[in-house]
Amino acid sequence: MRAVYIEKDIPRALLVKALKSVWPGVAYSPLSHAHWVELPDPQLPGPRWVRVRNRQCGICGSDLSLLFAEANIDIAPFALPSTQRFYLGHEIVGHVVEVGPGVTRLKVGDRVIMDSRFTNPTCLSQEIDPPCPHCAMGNYTRCENASLGLGVQGVGGGWGDSFIAHETELYAVPADLTDDQAMMVEPISTSVRAVLRCLPQPGQQVLILGGGVIGLSTLQCVRALAPDCHVTIVTRYPHQAEMARQLGAHEVVRGEDGYQMTARITHAKLYRGIFNNRMLLGGFDVIYDCVGSAQSVQDCLRWARAGGSVMLLGVKMARFHVDLSPIWHQEVELTGVLAHGAEDWQGKRCHTYEVVIELMRRGELHVDGLITHRFPLSEWKRAVATARDKRTGSIKVVITVDG
Repeated sequence: MRAVYIEKDIPRALLVKALKSVWPGVAYSPLSHAHWVELPDPQLPGPRWVRVRNRQCGICGSDLSLLFAEANIDIAPFALPSTQRFYLGHEIVGHVVEVGPGVTRLKVGDRVIMDSRFTNPTCLSQEIDPPCPHCAMGNYTRCENASLGLGVQGVGGGWGDSFIAHETELYAVPADLTDDQAMMVEPISTSVRAVLRCLPQPGQQVLILGGGVIGLSTLQCVRALAPDCHVTIVTRYPHQAEMARQLGAHEVVRGEDGYQMTARITHAKLYRGIFNNRMLLGGFDVIYDCVGSAQSVQDCLRWARAGGSVMLLGVKMARFHVDLSPIWHQEVELTGVLAHGAEDWQGKRCHTYEVVIELMRRGELHVDGLITHRFPLSEWKRAVATARDKRTGSIKVVITVDG
């Protein structure tokens, strides 16, 4: 088994964080908390465990954040014991090559993607009965028993050739999806979940901040699920702007001041206080922040109209110094979204993945333009460099299993 993993080794992570600006290769060095390894294939640790052979895997921003030690150790998740080793690569499509005697959900040959395997253990993967209320509903990322440490953890990830997982941590994808579509179900599910949790109404003004894969996926989801609203997207790079136009954005913004842009599009009134402190009365009805920085959160709260909503999809694993006063002053709602779970859609309770797959089948969610680069596993460092540098024209970079 080949794999790349991150050890929860705080001193080494801090060393990478401190040196990476002057020594870009420190993340790949023996001093790093990251490791590229070749291991003997582990035995399945229990009757309900499964071995998966990888076919391809996308590179996610969270993978890069872990690899280059961009997380701060004083944020809430790091207060929990949780997992001590993180195998990189969760946007995987692969096929089952071995199942334990107690597996009932999958069989050898099934094509699968990760469900909860890459977040934390759940009541299901730890075989806790009865499960906590969140796991019982299918919202596994909220599991109240995630840090109990019962049982064993899976080994391997998408930046490798195979991995093992509890059968409840995997999702079987239908045969009519291509490998590219199957691989993109997981990343697109975050956007679907965000839009379903805050569905724009007909005629409303929507802003999407960020032209990466999550921003562009959110654009597609809004156009599919709320076709009668007006959608503006803010992108940084020309190739992102061009893709946004192809995906149906009503207005694509690059380089324009965000406050002036909001006033122009929504007819909000822009006011300026001392020290360039600016605020709008009026603004967008719904904003999807797909950047997730301190600056983006602060701006989005001010660009939303009174009573509007800001959905936080982008992830920066750091403490923020942010003005939250619009939450009480203008009663703006700020809601975070992580991954996927249980949705109420078209009168039924279902997995977010089911919604993504149905929209793909309808031709309302496309992946071809989002996947821009492919590299074999042996060139994973080149893949990482391409994914980090958006000047390469990258949106989603894919690692394919070689040999």
